[in-house]
Amino acid sequence: MANSIDNLKDAFAGESQANQKYRAFASKAEQEGFPNIARLFRTTAEAERIHADGHLRALDAIQSTAENLQGAIDGETYEFTKMYPPMLATAVAEGHKAKRMFGYAVEAEAVHARLYQAALQAVQQGRDLAETHFYLCPVCGYIELGTPPEECPVCGAKKSKFFQI
Repeated sequence: MANSIDNLKDAFAGESQANQKYRAFASKAEQEGFPNIARLFRTTAEAERIHADGHLRALDAIQSTAENLQGAIDGETYEFTKMYPPMLATAVAEGHKAKRMFGYAVEAEAVHARLYQAALQAVQQGRDLAETHFYLCPVCGYIELGTPPEECPVCGAKKSKFFQI
């Protein structure tokens, strides 16, 4: 029998997925020339994010920055070591187009874990990260601090594709 903790975890997952799905739907609506429908999708996506945030808080899942960083390291490490490799192998064996993003994710998640580890070391020393420029590859999710590379080391996207966060 489910309890409130189980329900909160399920609700958090559902609201998080709805947020991402509606953001993707908004981009598609905008591409197809429906800016107001895109705005509706984005607004609803933000509402779903608010719900997810509330569920996460009710789970007491937001801790100190150091604890949050360790949780992020654990999650990213799980993804690139345990979760994505078998998914990638299955997609390759099936010849499924999912192999592209699964492959990118294996590599990008390892970078995320490494960046979080550097951030945790900084926090443990009582300081923030020194770098203030964060660049994201919109194709594969690779993150670069400082300046974007001439070419993404994961997917090969050109420097001009990267955007600053």
